[in-house]
Amino acid sequence: MVLATGRRKESVARVRLVSGTGRILVNGQDFQEYFKGRPGLLALVQRPLTEVGAREAFDVHANVYGGGVSGQAGAVAHALARALQTLDPSWRPPLKAAGLLRRDPRMKERRKYGLKKARKAPQYSKR
Repeated sequence: MVLATGRRKESVARVRLVSGTGRILVNGQDFQEYFKGRPGLLALVQRPLTEVGAREAFDVHANVYGGGVSGQAGAVAHALARALQTLDPSWRPPLKAAGLLRRDPRMKERRKYGLKKARKAPQYSKR
């Protein structure tokens, strides 16, 4: 059993990796149910396992909170990659080459006063 933490945007995921049959649970639900209707996110969550060829070898139990679904999927993938690297150091090169071990630093830009959003200005009125 291996524990790891992953982050993306405002989301934090804690993953427990145990040997098993390839079941992935996110917050107690099957990940296909949790990320329903988002095939890109389903692929993102599975990507670390497919990179190392261990898709059917482990069961993944993930607790994720904060942010939205996209950030949560990224956080689970990040945590899963970290857990796999801890489990077998020889898996580090393919995971690193795929960019799965690096925490995505992109965050939402803060809102500035006088503007409606981070960069959107109010409509200009000549008179």
